[in-house]
Amino acid sequence: MGFSRKRLGVDGKPRYTAYYNDIKGVRRSAGSYASKKEADKAWQRAEAKMAEGRLGDPRRGKQTFQQYVEEIWLPNHEMEPTTREAYTYSLYKHLMPEFGPMRMVDILPEHVRAWVTKMKERGIKPVTIRYNKIILSAIFSTAFDDQVIYIQPSRGVKTPTVARKPRTIITPEQFEVLYRNLPDEDTRLLVETAIETGLRWGELTELRVSDIDFATRILTVSRAAIEVNPKFHPEGGRFLAKEYPKDKEYRRLKLTAQLIMKIQAHAVEKHLGRDGLLFTDRQEAPALRVAPDPETLGFTEPNAAGRTYRHGTISGYSNGKCKCRHCKDAYAIYRAERRAAGKDCPRTPRRRDTDTHISRHWFRKQVWIPALIAAGLQIHVRMHGLRHAHASWLLAGGADLQVVKERLGHASIATTEKYLHTLPDADETALDAFTRIRARGSDR
Repeated sequence: MGFSRKRLGVDGKPRYTAYYNDIKGVRRSAGSYASKKEADKAWQRAEAKMAEGRLGDPRRGKQTFQQYVEEIWLPNHEMEPTTREAYTYSLYKHLMPEFGPMRMVDILPEHVRAWVTKMKERGIKPVTIRYNKIILSAIFSTAFDDQVIYIQPSRGVKTPTVARKPRTIITPEQFEVLYRNLPDEDTRLLVETAIETGLRWGELTELRVSDIDFATRILTVSRAAIEVNPKFHPEGGRFLAKEYPKDKEYRRLKLTAQLIMKIQAHAVEKHLGRDGLLFTDRQEAPALRVAPDPETLGFTEPNAAGRTYRHGTISGYSNGKCKCRHCKDAYAIYRAERRAAGKDCPRTPRRRDTDTHISRHWFRKQVWIPALIAAGLQIHVRMHGLRHAHASWLLAGGADLQVVKERLGHASIATTEKYLHTLPDADETALDAFTRIRARGSDR
């Protein structure tokens, strides 16, 4: 129950302060007035608004953006560890410098638009601006719902257009070349499983023997491994196994008899139990090291002295200051040979921090990129691109769209439809039709 209390103002005249209790029972002030009647009306209005759920503490809007994010939003906002890691990085790199010192209640749409303009002037990519604006909108929406602010400043603010680029889908012929250039049988089995199942990297590296029914050849996707910075891990580790895949729904898919036989043989050879990971980090770098003939690689850009050197040579790396893949590989091979000979103070190789899960970064740098270079495909394909290829190959081969959707775990069939006609030869039918019609005009 609210009340009014009489006091003397700075001018010696009586003033009346209105008090009410908030939803937690904490006594709050509704302002001071010249008469008791006005003060009584004030605390009654405050209680009425509180009963309607429309009253927020005005002082909460006076906290800075940084205080709100660090003390309220980040600690209490439910999100995946990898999302928290990515959001935290983006917050301190792109958002805190602009909005951090500002009071929450003072941030207006014009300030958000000015931030977008500054990002563009700094040369930040449109996709990065859009991603950070999504984070900003999530913060302001929560603050608005919590009655910290009275408007949502980022609503209606536009970001630069993000062009949709066509996907580069690896063809079956290109995949076979890449497959032959992988360093060992274990890696080949991992990549073959990826292309045949369309599993995401986290699902693939968390795959265990118990997930496969070898009699029916059915694979159940029920977990995913994620790799995070230890400070974002509940127990300070590097890998975290989630008890659900990305789409938060188990899914089942059938494997070919050929792949099942290979996985069975792999499990027997490695003495894997039912809970054993099919693919593990072996704490050793593959023996694959690409050293192409420098005579075929051309020359580096002129250095400060105006001299050029061949790519793929030690001179190109040291004197030409070239840091291309070929020059770096040449220098790495040179250093490895010296260490193997007992020179250059050989040291024990640093071990990767892992619980036997395979690091995505390590696999990309040590296995995937060298295999792409050795294959000479001249295309940029990520490991995740095998998931895209899986969908494209199925649809190009005549598989049902709904079956492909369920196999990949897409939430919407519109996502699956994007893989229709993505192979390089997808337009051949249209071109053949066009050629036939055009030829009719030349027959006369």
